[in-house]
Amino acid sequence: MINKNKSYLIYIIPNLFTAASAFTGVLSIIASSKGEFEKAVYLILLSLLFDGLDGRVARLTKTTSRFGAEFDSLADLVAFGVAPAMLFYYNIGVHYGKLGSLLTAIYVLFGAIRLARFNVTIPTSEPSVFIGVPIPTAAVFISIWILFGIKYHMVDGKFSWIILIFITLVSFLMVSNIRYPSFKKIDFKKANIKKVLIILIALLSFVYLFLIESIVLFFTLYILYGLFRGYKSFQKRRKIAKNGKI
Repeated sequence: MINKNKSYLIYIIPNLFTAASAFTGVLSIIASSKGEFEKAVYLILLSLLFDGLDGRVARLTKTTSRFGAEFDSLADLVAFGVAPAMLFYYNIGVHYGKLGSLLTAIYVLFGAIRLARFNVTIPTSEPSVFIGVPIPTAAVFISIWILFGIKYHMVDGKFSWIILIFITLVSFLMVSNIRYPSFKKIDFKKANIKKVLIILIALLSFVYLFLIESIVLFFTLYILYGLFRGYKSFQKRRKIAKNGKI
């Protein structure tokens, strides 16, 4: 009986992290509705931490399940779909009437489509890449830019328009076929440990000094990398098609 209870507990632990991710997402929504935007951003980042732990714990304990996968998607829609959308709306979108409401809705809907597509393509997907921007990445990208604007008091119309463009961009990137690198399958055995250690120390030092700026820079470069990769792929296909006609 004790062993049986222990086995049940092992299956529950990953789902507790998933529940924590959804819970902090709801808290973020509440914070946004109260105008506590900085708190809302940090709660989304905390959701990201819980979301990263649930899958890793499940794989380490070999307790992955269909229920866990579905629960994770629903939690992601709350924490990385609705929560950042509400953060955007209460902070910026509310000042743009129907346009702000439309962009808020599109972000959530496209995020739901992104999650649904991910679930049905898991068996055939490449472990080293994501097809389209992952919804957690899109959520952090939007949230951290809003936090960056709050920190530097960039609340004028020009900055607001930048966020409007960004949320539109990542919404469509989530449902695009542009490939983004996944860091889940990094092979450290083939890496030069000394070089990796030096790079990590340098990066962590920069993060320590400039936390918000570091996150903004990393996620912006990640988004731009996918766009550049998509452009190069388009150019390559266009060249092949052109040569084929000749």
